[in-house]
Amino acid sequence: MPVNTPRLEIYTERIAMNAKAVIGMCHSHGIQVAAATKVVCGHSAVTHALEAGGADMLADSRVRNLRRIVEAGISRPLMMLRIPAPSWVADVVNYAEISLNSSVDTIEMLSDAAELRGLRHQVIVMVDVGDLREGVPPERAIDVVKETAHLPGVEIVGFGANLACFGGVIPTRKNMQTLVDVRNECRRVCGLELPILSGGNSANLPLVVQGEMPKEINHLRVGEAIVLGRNVIDRSPWEGTRQDTFSMVAEVLEVEKKASYPIGDRGQDAFGGTPDFIDYGMRLRAICNIGRQDVIVDGIQPEMPGIKVLGGSSDHLILDVEDAAVPVNVGDELGFTPTYGALLALSTSPYVQKVVVRG
Repeated sequence: MPVNTPRLEIYTERIAMNAKAVIGMCHSHGIQVAAATKVVCGHSAVTHALEAGGADMLADSRVRNLRRIVEAGISRPLMMLRIPAPSWVADVVNYAEISLNSSVDTIEMLSDAAELRGLRHQVIVMVDVGDLREGVPPERAIDVVKETAHLPGVEIVGFGANLACFGGVIPTRKNMQTLVDVRNECRRVCGLELPILSGGNSANLPLVVQGEMPKEINHLRVGEAIVLGRNVIDRSPWEGTRQDTFSMVAEVLEVEKKASYPIGDRGQDAFGGTPDFIDYGMRLRAICNIGRQDVIVDGIQPEMPGIKVLGGSSDHLILDVEDAAVPVNVGDELGFTPTYGALLALSTSPYVQKVVVRG
């Protein structure tokens, strides 16, 4: 296949290096890592890089991606990150050994689906410790285990939590200890081992490094810190990792001197917004062949100094190239570093070619 634009360049050896750094740190603290692949839609080259980097298991939130990982020949156990929809339970037990759950009804359906296939599916019960996304309240967690522990097709293997996502609540020793306390009480009441305490995601890593993570937390689900080398609390570079793991490449379609302030009466833009403009006079502008259908325009950083992202329509990216380090011409390819959200959109878009770059 010819290499065209727009494309997403994927540097798998750099991702593997990041995985070794982050996962090695976790292992040194007795924590296993499920490397999350959802931001790359389970891309086979990335999943192999994560496996090579020492991931204990791979995790994704889409069944289609889990199937892709299985077809890539990955030997690690697979985890379903998103709490399963009832209509998908058969596929979940087919492609994932373990899933995160917060509904008794869904766990019962998983049990039926697994038993029908002669399987025993592992379940982590999610507990909401403050972020207000998925999970039962701590006082309800033991009841969920009591109602599901006897089911023949599932094995309740522990508790999990998620933070720094919907509510932006930062992991602390206090909210992590809540998860530990729930597990300890459930062990006392139910007599189950419940060996896994999955404390959260990349946001938990600073707590580990600071020595503040309770020793009972022995599992994390890590994505951004590995694939982009970022501390998700403030997006600073994570020690020992590279941030140049992905590059979005777009092609220049037009270069013209234009006014920096729209001319004429203004209404809403194509997306129902009313963007603000500042009049900087006439500036050299470039248009590239990617837009908001494919990427979060505010989530890309030009690799060439002096270029500024002004915005985008559904199909076009608008740039100020007046101060670009080198002249920009029609047909040039320009690189951009994506944020996590931008990478998610680029990976999902069928209009963006994915190209693995070795070395």
